[in-house]
Amino acid sequence: MATTAANRTGPPGQPDIAYTPNWDTYQERIKRRQETEKINGTLPDGFPQKLESSLAWTGATVTDQYDWSYELNQSELEEIQEALDYFKSQNKSLGDISQLTFPLPKLHPRLRSISADVHNGHGFKVVRGIPIDKYTREENVIIYAGIASHVANIRGRQDHEHNGRPADVVLAHVFHTDAGDVIALFALAAADEGGESFLSSSWTVYNELAATRPDLIRTLAEPWDVDEFGKTGPPGYTPRPLLYHQPAGEKGPERVIIQYARRSFTGYWGLPRSADIPAITEAQAEALDAVHFTAEKHALALEFRPGDIQFVNNLSIFHARGGFRDSLEKQRHLIRLWLRDEELHWDTPAALQSRWDRVYGNVTAENQVFPLEPSIRSASSGIKAKKDALPLSSAAVAISA
Repeated sequence: MATTAANRTGPPGQPDIAYTPNWDTYQERIKRRQETEKINGTLPDGFPQKLESSLAWTGATVTDQYDWSYELNQSELEEIQEALDYFKSQNKSLGDISQLTFPLPKLHPRLRSISADVHNGHGFKVVRGIPIDKYTREENVIIYAGIASHVANIRGRQDHEHNGRPADVVLAHVFHTDAGDVIALFALAAADEGGESFLSSSWTVYNELAATRPDLIRTLAEPWDVDEFGKTGPPGYTPRPLLYHQPAGEKGPERVIIQYARRSFTGYWGLPRSADIPAITEAQAEALDAVHFTAEKHALALEFRPGDIQFVNNLSIFHARGGFRDSLEKQRHLIRLWLRDEELHWDTPAALQSRWDRVYGNVTAENQVFPLEPSIRSASSGIKAKKDALPLSSAAVAISA
């Protein structure tokens, strides 16, 4: 994938690192640090040497071990049509879409099984076969949100404003940095060429770095100054780790969570890292690239077909998209939901709770907005971008952007 460095910007002392990862710069930094620094070769206390789980997979073998797609059959499509008709007959707002208002009694157990796969299996699943050309834009959105409500019943806000008014905007026509537990993407249209979805197990990345560079695990688990790009008040950045360890307990097995966006530490395109935020260290710069290139090495590429809904565990899967080319006849268009499952959700690390509260806190049915067309997002979201406008790094949980 792309390795061309962009112009370097940021606070004084910022290392030679750009939004677009550069393999040569990464290799030079490894060599320089090994020659000039004393590297700590131990993991942080309590962190596992290796995670043994179906969530730790590689792109080279996962498709041999796991049936990652589910094709809707005719009976299920008929049930979806009935659920759509039922919802429309109630004259409710789109914010009222739920398991009760979009009932799928026969398909529900399958969708709950998909939720289990996303949370505790391999971390992702694609539901295929929705005949999008049969429906209007609004009907497709209803079907998407209705199916998603059976996989993860809580929708998160992606923006606080719509058409200049306060609102819980829960549907987005963009694909960049994500927050929350589960990311759902619905393909309304495919590009003329390219646009694959790249997924990579963050647990496989952890295992490789823990075995080869435990010092970088230590670096990732230390607080980083995360640039909020104006989303919060002074000082404009939040110190928090990128990597979290959760020991096994009554609520679940041992887990690690990686949550960050590369752009928060490198800046991106026309928005450099803020000049009044401390520069990242050489160790942090190497850790960013190590995560990226390790995720890239183990990534799985999935074709996005019109009518596909992709569900991804945002806490165990890095995700990105490949470059694409649109034509007048074929223009890529994805819509996104940020979801949380009341039953199966993972515990939120304390350092991420305020971010999660911005996504899921006090989202009400009556205030939910489902924009049917792409729009420029408000400044409160921290990003202004039209649909699919921002290319991603090859990994995300938010290694996007």
